[in-house]
Amino acid sequence: MNTKRLTICAVIAAAYAALCLLLAPISYQGVQIRLSEALTILPFIAPYTVGGLFVGCLLANLLNPLGINVLDVVFGSLATLLAGLLTARCKSRWLAPLPPVLVNAVIVGAVLAYTSAPGPGFWPAFGLFGLEIGIGQLAACYIGGLLLLGVLNKTGLSGRLREK
Repeated sequence: MNTKRLTICAVIAAAYAALCLLLAPISYQGVQIRLSEALTILPFIAPYTVGGLFVGCLLANLLNPLGINVLDVVFGSLATLLAGLLTARCKSRWLAPLPPVLVNAVIVGAVLAYTSAPGPGFWPAFGLFGLEIGIGQLAACYIGGLLLLGVLNKTGLSGRLREK
């Protein structure tokens, strides 16, 4: 990876973590709307940005003001990595926000259910947490992500991100 791409990934990682921490009351609760998840649209334009998203999510989860949940650090960060890889393969701008919505609803929903209601309460909790995470992701990715994509296209920055 060249210096320019590495720098862009570092800025994305810092922006993701900073947005989560600045907006902690809505970034770390049950119905979490991580506005930083709007950045998950970036692999649609530039697949190399997946690494920056992964590192940013990892940092945000490690710096969680509510305390560290090791399962969330590991699986939440891996969910962002998987969602980014899937987004990079999308052919339609309208489908590009979908992988982060679905992947996070399932994986983060499962982590929250497992840590909150292990045993027989898992499945009802999973349904509730998956729905809550999915709703937050829909807002962040489809509204914020598509707005970000529009701005990047309109300003010509999307082409600069694609440059080798």
